[in-house]
Amino acid sequence: MNAKTKSRWNIGIEVMMILLALLFLSPFYFLLANSVKSFGEILSDAASWPQTFMWSNYVNAWKLARFSEAFRNSLIITIISVALISLFSAMAAYRMVRANNRFNQILLLLMVAAMVVPFQTIMIPILKVVNVLGVNNSFTGLIISHLGLSIPMAIFLFHGFIKSVPLEIEEAATVDGCNPISAFFRIVLPLLKPMLMTIIVLNALGIWNDYLLPSLILQAPGLRTIPLATFSFFGQYTKQWDMALPALTIGIAPIVIFYLFMQRYIVEGIAAGSVKG
Repeated sequence: MNAKTKSRWNIGIEVMMILLALLFLSPFYFLLANSVKSFGEILSDAASWPQTFMWSNYVNAWKLARFSEAFRNSLIITIISVALISLFSAMAAYRMVRANNRFNQILLLLMVAAMVVPFQTIMIPILKVVNVLGVNNSFTGLIISHLGLSIPMAIFLFHGFIKSVPLEIEEAATVDGCNPISAFFRIVLPLLKPMLMTIIVLNALGIWNDYLLPSLILQAPGLRTIPLATFSFFGQYTKQWDMALPALTIGIAPIVIFYLFMQRYIVEGIAAGSVKG
């Protein structure tokens, strides 16, 4: 293949990639364009550019859905859940790697098995456990459920990454007077930063956008998260698209900004894992 043919081939691939990117970005156009239209204009032509920009849709959606309250609830649940998932899974994986006995090997296999179990099959058992613990209709019950669902994957990822951390570094820290806990937080945890950031981003995305689990556990209106508040605009017979679309935009904006800011850590985590593993 000569240079001219290669150049044409590369241009063709780039054009295809651009078209594919536009295809995947088209839902964002419909979301943003229709969020500033009147209800009648949305129904008449959803694909057109807005004739009149109805910025008041955002103000009305924020007030009707009580978004300040929902935003606070989502923020509390996401921050606490992600922090506990990251800390507990890192500590558990570290112990499982450094004490590589029969029990920990079986425990890792159980964690891997838990990753492939569909949520729908354990949905009712989770609700029963939450009711037995007496934490139904509370942030505590929802956070505990997120921990149980997300920790197996996090332990699996940390486990492979920790195996690449040289044991000699910890031994040197022990000689200098560090106990195992101090060695973990001062030596091992900073080395896990690429994978730690990856787990934080992935779990934050999932927990912030989760609808099904909060809808099962949180019944009180004051405990609604952003997905639950957005769903309030969809009734059995009517759908308030002029309110729902601004609410969706407000709901996804914080997590999209967070992802754009943190995506470089995901790339670093994948690259570091591929080299170390």
